[in-house]
Amino acid sequence: MVETTGSARTLAVDIGGSGIKVIVLDEAGEPLTERSRVETPQPPKPEAVLAAITQLAAGQGEFDRVSVGFPGVVRNGVTYTAANLDPDWAEFDLAAALTERLGKPVRVANDADMQGMGAIAGNGVELVVTLGTGFGSALFVNGKLVPNLEMGHHPFRKGETYEQQLGRAALDDIGQKRWNRRLEKAIGTLGRLFNYDCLYIGGGEAKKVSLELPANLKIVPNISGLLGGIALWRD
Repeated sequence: MVETTGSARTLAVDIGGSGIKVIVLDEAGEPLTERSRVETPQPPKPEAVLAAITQLAAGQGEFDRVSVGFPGVVRNGVTYTAANLDPDWAEFDLAAALTERLGKPVRVANDADMQGMGAIAGNGVELVVTLGTGFGSALFVNGKLVPNLEMGHHPFRKGETYEQQLGRAALDDIGQKRWNRRLEKAIGTLGRLFNYDCLYIGGGEAKKVSLELPANLKIVPNISGLLGGIALWRD
């Protein structure tokens, strides 16, 4: 473990469809511990996921507060959708349940929102897309989040959504070359829709992107989803 200087330590948690990751950050968002990861329990019901987070947290040493990135719509710590987890997450008070488990204050945000918080520059219109089990999205205007942009479930092409066309199941089905061609079409569509100043692509499958990228498109490391956790505590 890295020694703390006495500032608030944040346990950042990233809940994904395939894995759950945790790390402890200082107030500047710098890692104080090594990232830990476990496979997402199957079925990924709340109780099983909470148990996995509790186990991971026990190996991270001391922390003062908790930030959680969750793959779905979140309002005031309550999860409302979880297309890649389980229906039991509908209207589940994750913040309260995890506070009870860990004995620390907890804030929860959509995982793509949290990824964006760890990646954006804070200037102009910035769009974040996460490629993983599903298709996450977040929009920021001059650093301010436009919450709950669930673009993955919107129609994209051939009668299918962005998530159906570009999620991990599609990648496994059609292969990396065709998947990249679909992604190129999606980037074109999103550019015309949002007229963004910068597009950030993250998530576990971002490493499979083989397109020639324009200057206003950046691939961000997957750890951004954890590093963004510090921003949840900036009031």
